[in-house]
Amino acid sequence: MHETFIFSGFGGQGVMFIGQLLAYAAMDEGLEVTWIPSYGPEMRGGTAHCTVVIGDKPIGSPIVSRPQIAVVFNIQSFEKYQPLVAEGGLLVVNSALVEEKATRTGIDVLEVPATTMAYELGEPRLTNVVLLGATLAYRPVLPVEAVRRALKGHIPAHRRSMLEINYEALARGESFAMGRVKV
Repeated sequence: MHETFIFSGFGGQGVMFIGQLLAYAAMDEGLEVTWIPSYGPEMRGGTAHCTVVIGDKPIGSPIVSRPQIAVVFNIQSFEKYQPLVAEGGLLVVNSALVEEKATRTGIDVLEVPATTMAYELGEPRLTNVVLLGATLAYRPVLPVEAVRRALKGHIPAHRRSMLEINYEALARGESFAMGRVKV
């Protein structure tokens, strides 16, 4: 196994956290992993993306130019990464903020109204967790349960009170995508 991810959005949308959470989940499962953050000129409100590479063998390079899975939180990220997803890959789109439709062929596209779903939970900052749950349900690179365990083991102390609502966001993303998984 060798899976490459890019998570991309504005600073403050939880892009780094969700990439780091996926990396922790993979490490906790005994897999090889790299996580590289990248920020635009501003940390909050500027562009932010991170790459995650997961493998069952040592990873030769952490550089991801053609991700197998791109999770985009906003229109700017959609426009940048739609053309870069590898053939046969997956583009996960936060359709609550991206109204444009993907035009690529040769890839799967999963549109998730993640921001709307997070607002329904009463916590818009959980858009990222909804997207991760949907991504892993659609492409089970890791079991969603591994992310649940990683949340419990790695959520910062000042966010421990949000553990249960994070579980709910993860489950909602997973349920949403399960209704859209190809047979």
